[in-house]
Amino acid sequence: MTRKKKTALLSVALSAAMLASAFPAIAAPSNPNVEVNGKKLEFASNAPIAQDGTTLVPLETTFKALNISLKDTKNGTITAVINGKQVTLQAKAKTIDGVSYVPVRVIGEAAGYEVRWDATFNRVELTSKIVKEGGKGFLWEVKNGGNTVYLVGSMHIADDSFYPLHPSFEEAFAEADYLGVEVDVSKAADPDIQKLILQMGTYQDGTTLKDHISADTYKQVGEILTKNGLKADALDTFKPWVVETTLASLKSMEAGYEGSVGIDLYFVQKAMERKIPVIELESYESQLTMFNDFSKELQETNLKNTLTNFEMVDDSVDQMADMWKKGDDAALLELTKSFSQNEEYRKAMLDDRNKVMADKIDGYLKGTEKAEYFIVVGAAHYLGDTGIVKLLQDKGYTVTRK
Repeated sequence: MTRKKKTALLSVALSAAMLASAFPAIAAPSNPNVEVNGKKLEFASNAPIAQDGTTLVPLETTFKALNISLKDTKNGTITAVINGKQVTLQAKAKTIDGVSYVPVRVIGEAAGYEVRWDATFNRVELTSKIVKEGGKGFLWEVKNGGNTVYLVGSMHIADDSFYPLHPSFEEAFAEADYLGVEVDVSKAADPDIQKLILQMGTYQDGTTLKDHISADTYKQVGEILTKNGLKADALDTFKPWVVETTLASLKSMEAGYEGSVGIDLYFVQKAMERKIPVIELESYESQLTMFNDFSKELQETNLKNTLTNFEMVDDSVDQMADMWKKGDDAALLELTKSFSQNEEYRKAMLDDRNKVMADKIDGYLKGTEKAEYFIVVGAAHYLGDTGIVKLLQDKGYTVTRK
């Protein structure tokens, strides 16, 4: 894959948290469903409940369905026999209307299932694990004064083949006091954020997309939309940077890569279940402002590159996924260097943001809490002369690849 093609597609891997939010969210049914190995789990009464981003299921019904024997729920602490072994679950039971509920992820993972949330169908999917080595991914460790920071290089979009993650990720996260992310993707559907996206990503002066890009580029947009079952003018109200990322997102979703399975959201959901704070190193406003401030020329260039390489988006994301699962540092560095083709793009997407994030991580390391931080940001932010790893090394820290 050429550098030009890589550069055209990097925003997909780094900023898919924004892609899923480009349009107002559609309200999902209040009660989620639960599937076990593709079969819907039936609840005669007391259906699952969505609460603060966590799906709670009635304890006794779910235990019976998963062949788990309940031993005790004293003071809410759940002791059960799973696969012949007595275990204590990491989350306490919660009584709602006289029924004991527990997070489905806690039950599923304790019973040896892979657990994922499918936002499209408003359901939690439990799948029996096939013995395999989890993706190696990218993980570094930094220590200072009793504080520990784990640095995780994420892919914001992923598929089920990324899981289970390598045990090193789960072991590090199990001890974390804080989860740090670029933005909390679980908040993407919040009304204020949806309003912000529409304010920045759409034209407010009566003009439309065709007034801001060449006739040839506009024609190509219409042709691709038509081929994908949409009206040629479906994205007319949106700016070129939204159109670019939306088209690339649609293609990658077609190949099975979604933000709902991304590394960021996986750990945000686990943080909610563990009830540990989620801290943002950036904000939705700062990320959207970055895209919105791209020059008119850069916005059209990025859009044209995505249009030209549209049929290869899924192949390119496949290559990035393979790189992540192998934990291939050399390939990641090559990918990062491809940003250098356009100075404006590189500075905005990486250099400026890396410095801000490295300074915040420096603050965590110098804190007096003696805490553990689990930081998850896009993988391309870490390597290279202006990457977070080098910036921290320049501050005097030892950064160890795990």
